[in-house]
Amino acid sequence: MDAGSMNTSSSLKAQSRFPLQQQFLPRTTSKENLDRFIPNRSAMDMDYAHFMLTEGRKGKENPTGNSPSREAYKKQLADSLNINRTRILAFKNKPPAPVELIPQDYSLHHKAKSTKPRRHIPQSSERTLDAPDIVDDFYLNLLDWGSSNVLAIALGNTVYLWDASDGSTSELVTVDEEDGPVTSVNWAPDGRHIAIGLNNSHVQLWDSTSNRQLRTLSGGHRSRVGSLAWNNHILTTGGMDGQIINNDVRIRSHIVETYRGHTQEVCGLKWSASGQQLASGGNDNLVHIWDRSTALSNSATQWLHRLEDHTSAVKALAWCPFQGNLLATGGGGGDRSIKFWNTHTGACLNSIDTGSQVCALLWNKNERELLTSHGFTQNQLTVWKYPSMVKMAELNGHTSRVLYMAQSPDGCTVATAAGDETLRFWNVFGVPEMAATKPAIKAKPEPFSHLNRIR
Repeated sequence: MDAGSMNTSSSLKAQSRFPLQQQFLPRTTSKENLDRFIPNRSAMDMDYAHFMLTEGRKGKENPTGNSPSREAYKKQLADSLNINRTRILAFKNKPPAPVELIPQDYSLHHKAKSTKPRRHIPQSSERTLDAPDIVDDFYLNLLDWGSSNVLAIALGNTVYLWDASDGSTSELVTVDEEDGPVTSVNWAPDGRHIAIGLNNSHVQLWDSTSNRQLRTLSGGHRSRVGSLAWNNHILTTGGMDGQIINNDVRIRSHIVETYRGHTQEVCGLKWSASGQQLASGGNDNLVHIWDRSTALSNSATQWLHRLEDHTSAVKALAWCPFQGNLLATGGGGGDRSIKFWNTHTGACLNSIDTGSQVCALLWNKNERELLTSHGFTQNQLTVWKYPSMVKMAELNGHTSRVLYMAQSPDGCTVATAAGDETLRFWNVFGVPEMAATKPAIKAKPEPFSHLNRIR
């Protein structure tokens, strides 16, 4: 074996020790792997280059033929003609810097914005609890989550409380058979006092801390009270008689205003964040917007706007947390739509056909998203991106229409109760970015983690 083949085999062996490495093969012909180099011609002396490539090379190839006097003459001639240079091919200047079409700070910001990870939405509930004897009635409101992180739910004639911070459970009240069942519950803004609407047209006020009844509001409605809404010290009640009554709970004669506009049961009530406008939905397919300042000045019952676009009962109402005059409403089984309203003008901004009965609506407090609960046929929860109204997720688990929804004080967890007698907790809105930086919130135990029954 000749030396050339030995060298070749040894080099191949050396290369085989490092698999998956890029190999560089030797050039076989002079026309392979060549770069085309184009210099800056303005910095060249083409005559001198031609001389060096032809006649000038002869002296170097045969240096013995040059005498000292000839070499001195050539040196003096080169100096006088300014051709004694070592560089023949040269760039005159450095290439210009590339023009930055997009500012660097903008591109970095755009890249960071576009690479924001999409929030994960769990497809199943975090916890499922048994809720026996819950009334399967579309027009009632039997679930509410207070600012003190206590959940209230009415099961038949009894109202139960759960403290989400420690998982403790307590029974607040059981009403008599002739007065019940409980038809609505709603926490006051302080998270301590709670209003309870009854089938006998009365409303009870309770102190949850001392577990005692403070007073009973009566004389306003003629039938059951299915909807409640607080506005500071004003408790607004809606009844099957179509009346809406503002009650000042601080005074003995508690009825201060009465709104008449619905001809059938009032099943939805929500005050705006400013406390100036009240939205009401009824079984007459109507939505009314009431302005408190107008009612106070005129002592009349005329609504600000009467919205007639829905074709079925309207129970689901939700004011937008980031736009004060934006109201979302949802229609029942004959309507199946979500509508968005400008409550300053009364204009319908958008309408979306959901394909099923809309039972409840909730806005995400931290993102521009909306959650809806539905009835037949899928009994699902749907997360929507606002304002595009693109479906982000559909959550399934309930086997009957999801009639009631309540949101935790931090806005992350949603509790749902359905006709299938279950109460489920969903981490549907995730952890807000500001809250995620606080270890105290992350370290919170899972709400009701050690419970498996409501009672």
